[in-house]
Amino acid sequence: MKRSRFSEEQIIGILKEHQAGATAADLCQKHGVSDATFYKWRSKYGGMEVSDAKKLKALEAENAKLKKLLAEQMMDVSTLKEMLGKNF
Repeated sequence: MKRSRFSEEQIIGILKEHQAGATAADLCQKHGVSDATFYKWRSKYGGMEVSDAKKLKALEAENAKLKKLLAEQMMDVSTLKEMLGKNF
């Protein structure tokens, strides 16, 4: 996955500038991002504080780890069922 040039703190700062009255087009030009990126950020981080964004990132990492563990367990169960089926 491509790493963002901007941290969550910077993104939230840019969104706060928008809430303070700056236009989206001006902010996009100032920070060198596209309109689509700005609106994607707004949908994901809109109304958040920096601490909320850090919690979200930690939860996403934990969720990815749990999904990986589940996939490994399902693979182990499938392998065991296949081996048991061949023995009988």
